[in-house]
Amino acid sequence: MKSALVMATALGLAFAPLLSPAPAEAMGCLKGALVGGVAGHMAHHGVLGAIGGCVVGHHMAHEKMKQEGEAAAQSPHPPASPQPAQ
Repeated sequence: MKSALVMATALGLAFAPLLSPAPAEAMGCLKGALVGGVAGHMAHHGVLGAIGGCVVGHHMAHEKMKQEGEAAAQSPHPPASPQPAQ
């Protein structure tokens, strides 16, 4: 019975992105959820670990993106644009 429930949940999660109306911005959530889920599994709290990992991963990705934007704004040289073909 438990394996049937796990299989149904896995199939539901596998096809859920096909039914979503717009793409989600997961920025770091998937990587964090994977790491958190494994760590949580070791403590017998896999789902809680995945949720926490997603939150932390998303926050870290947002902070990294903000720092990259600030570094680009402070850069003295603009990004090189390609030269037109002659």
